[in-house]
Amino acid sequence: MDRELLIEIGCEEIPASWLPGLTRQVAEQLDARLKELRLETDAPAETYSTPRRLTGRVVKLAERQTDFEELVTGPPVSAAFKSDGEPTPAAVGFAKKYGVEVAALEKKETPKGPYLAYTVRQRGKATVDVLPDVMAGLLRSLTFPKQMRWDAYLEDGKGDLVFARPIRWLVLLYGGRVVPFVIRRTELAQGPTVQDIRTGANTYGHRFLTTSGRAGRAIKIKTFDDYEARLLENFVILQRSERESKIKRELETHARKLGGRVSGLVTAHSSLLQEVPDLVEYPSVVAGHYPVEFLQLPEEVLTTTMIHHQHYFPVVDDEGKLKPAFLAVTNTQAEKPEVIARNSERVLTARLRDARFFWDEDRKQPLESRIDRLSTILFHKALGDYKQKALRVSRLAGYIAKALGQHDAEAQASEAGLLSKADLATDMVREFTELQGTMGGIYAREEGRPEAVWKAIYYHYLPIGVEADAPPSRQQLGRAAVTWTAVSLADKFDSLVGMFAAGERPTGSRDPLALRRQAQGAVKILADLPELTGLTARVTIKTLLDNSADLGTFTLDDQAKSALFTFVRERVTYLFQERGFDVRNIRAVLHAWPDVDVVEARLKLEALAQLSGSPELQGVATLFKRVKNITKDVPPVTEVLQKRLTEPAELALVNALPRLEAALSEAAGKREYRRAFTEIGALQPRVAKFFDDVLVMADEAELRDARLSLVGRLRDRILDIADISEIVTD
Repeated sequence: MDRELLIEIGCEEIPASWLPGLTRQVAEQLDARLKELRLETDAPAETYSTPRRLTGRVVKLAERQTDFEELVTGPPVSAAFKSDGEPTPAAVGFAKKYGVEVAALEKKETPKGPYLAYTVRQRGKATVDVLPDVMAGLLRSLTFPKQMRWDAYLEDGKGDLVFARPIRWLVLLYGGRVVPFVIRRTELAQGPTVQDIRTGANTYGHRFLTTSGRAGRAIKIKTFDDYEARLLENFVILQRSERESKIKRELETHARKLGGRVSGLVTAHSSLLQEVPDLVEYPSVVAGHYPVEFLQLPEEVLTTTMIHHQHYFPVVDDEGKLKPAFLAVTNTQAEKPEVIARNSERVLTARLRDARFFWDEDRKQPLESRIDRLSTILFHKALGDYKQKALRVSRLAGYIAKALGQHDAEAQASEAGLLSKADLATDMVREFTELQGTMGGIYAREEGRPEAVWKAIYYHYLPIGVEADAPPSRQQLGRAAVTWTAVSLADKFDSLVGMFAAGERPTGSRDPLALRRQAQGAVKILADLPELTGLTARVTIKTLLDNSADLGTFTLDDQAKSALFTFVRERVTYLFQERGFDVRNIRAVLHAWPDVDVVEARLKLEALAQLSGSPELQGVATLFKRVKNITKDVPPVTEVLQKRLTEPAELALVNALPRLEAALSEAAGKREYRRAFTEIGALQPRVAKFFDDVLVMADEAELRDARLSLVGRLRDRILDIADISEIVTD
């Protein structure tokens, strides 16, 4: 009979940002360990978490392992027996390995001939005997952003057991009964309050609240339903979704009582609502106020202080303006919420006093005067300080504005680029690092600088996502769209090219310098350039990266340049995949990398998506594979050698080429790529007829060269649009 498996790992508080990933890991690793040990389940493991526990549950787990049977091959028969039929040492050794006589071995036919073989059979063990190995494997397999050594080990010969936080208790129940398992503590660590951790049928409720006498008292459980119910009685909501729903309900209720609503900035610019449910086991909300005089501070300062530093929720009125109030989520059911609110108000007010002091002091000096102080802040040991970076960004931003055809924006782009890092030398940004860039824009606005300049500084670290609607929007940018584009691209490409020149590259999951984010932001801007700026200028990745290196005086050897181009291509591919485009189509439009305009690549992908079911285009794409194979050694063709071409099929293709070239040129000029691909698809009958009737690789050299020039010309014209051979459906 199948029985329920319940596992709980009770710990000290795990960081909230780790919990979502750990919860997924517990499910994946528990399923993997059960499968590895041949324990059958009827459904994947369920997992739950709170700051103090990781829980796994399998509703029905078989009572025994499945039996194990494996055919093991040994030496070939020719090497297993002597001429007189006596077994050789090879056969004897193979039989001895499995504890049987040579006569018990069987002969197995294989592609290499007959071999000796033996069928290993092993009856499955009882599940209770295997579960300790499941538990050990689960504990060993979990990974964390930072691992903690806490003087504990398992008796599996693999050394110390590292974990996210010290483990305080373990539950391992199968069919309601405890399965013995122990985590040992080292001799030096053991004492009256530090003992080995053994599995039991006891869990623990809220650290401070309880209905069972005193906080920290053990709660006996038997089944998962019992476990969940008893935890709730002791102020632990096991389901994360229920904690989140409770928080949302109470936030809404308290905000209405304050005559407002929770600020939209909470969901738009922070992960606070996703983070808070993993900070608490039994959430409740209290409301607090701060002096109205602080509303004179920029809204960004107030919201950053509340959201990022205190994990409070700002409250706004019906018009979206901040009210002098906030909401705080607590991990307790407060008897006197006013006491908690008063303490929260005291902490927030102190932070806001600091912010007001920084605000007043910073405005006593213009931003430009802080540029020299940037020379005291190191950007990178191989790339110099932030003053040097600001000068590079200024030069590159001016160049990009010109490259986009906006000569009148060159001066403002250079000015914004020069001032873009100045706020790093302000007191506000030193204390509130999340506001870098933002405060520079605000201080520039306070100084009366043009909108194009201050907004370019304000938004130049954005975007950080590849979604089409990732901020900033065209509406937010207003008249600063072109200037911002130049400055944001300049900052990102300067960092990318400079870091690759310095030998810094992301490896695997490690990216301490956030180069992937920088590259993703840059390619997002380039992909959405018309929507963000209204511009239709054509600029390739190669042009931008080469000029970033030249203007930044970076030296990239061939290996570094190749690695950089490959890295940026991966980011472009990632952007298009995230937007739902077929990877084959992506390869088709990026074939000329890095001489690729990302906007045009996007428009081509949109056109291909619309024509995905076109049999004509698929037909030409299939034939185009032959075209590429035949002409792989043919250089770009400038002129078709028509004099030797006499076959009707080849003449039909010759006559179709000029019209195709004109149509493709016009369509590309107007960026009408659906029309371009339709024109290519319409060529399918002529190309098919050509390959049916004509032998391209003729014996006569002149005739062969003439036909290759025709096929090469066709190849070059189609490749001007895309390498459609990549779109062929296998």
